[in-house]
Amino acid sequence: MELQDILYSQGFGARRVCLGLVQNGLVTVAGQPCDDPYADFDPEGLQFTVEGKAWSYHAKAYLMLHKPAGYECSQKPGAWPSIYTLLPAPLRQRPNKGSTPGVQAIGRLDQDTTGLLLLSDDGAFIHRMSSPRHHVPKVYEIGTADPVDARQVARLLEGVVLDDDPKPVRAAACEATGTHALRLTLTEGKYHQVKRMLAAVGNRVVGLHRSRIGSLQLPDDLPPGQWRWLTPETLAAATDRGR
Repeated sequence: MELQDILYSQGFGARRVCLGLVQNGLVTVAGQPCDDPYADFDPEGLQFTVEGKAWSYHAKAYLMLHKPAGYECSQKPGAWPSIYTLLPAPLRQRPNKGSTPGVQAIGRLDQDTTGLLLLSDDGAFIHRMSSPRHHVPKVYEIGTADPVDARQVARLLEGVVLDDDPKPVRAAACEATGTHALRLTLTEGKYHQVKRMLAAVGNRVVGLHRSRIGSLQLPDDLPPGQWRWLTPETLAAATDRGR
């Protein structure tokens, strides 16, 4: 693949921009300067730098982000900054077949909710991880305003009716982890679902954190606001569980 096309595929701008980056000596490949935009490289596993910043080639992007509070999962946020501002520009500009460039969040978290968020530009992966028919479990750690009791846990497991859907919504798993704390597992997603489920059993959410999606656990060493690539191993495990 020509170097110009490699840079374009990774989100470094239009082809003419990528052409200029190379011709102006701003790109090194495998530690060596390269000013030929038409130089041919095997992109698989290719390491390069652009304007001094290291990068590696990924045919598709698969990321995890530790979402902090105070950010919206939207390309066009309202009162709060977008989670996409936490990502480097190439990830926001990667070309794809859809109308919106860059990686897309797989599902959303409210602005006051923290925790694990997956992003990708692979439509099949996004569908596999978000479609209700795949029943991918999502685990939430919840702080509650009032004490948690066995009756509330039982009702969440049995199913509660939300105001816009007569069909009961059930937790796949639920356990009290403290006097004012719950761990709740869901396999479907509705608007403000966790908060509305807790309200339906007579309690209120005061803190909400997503700790797991399928087999993917939010790492202890990934601080809020930081992201990382999914490794081939974690990606394989995630897609196996999401089938």
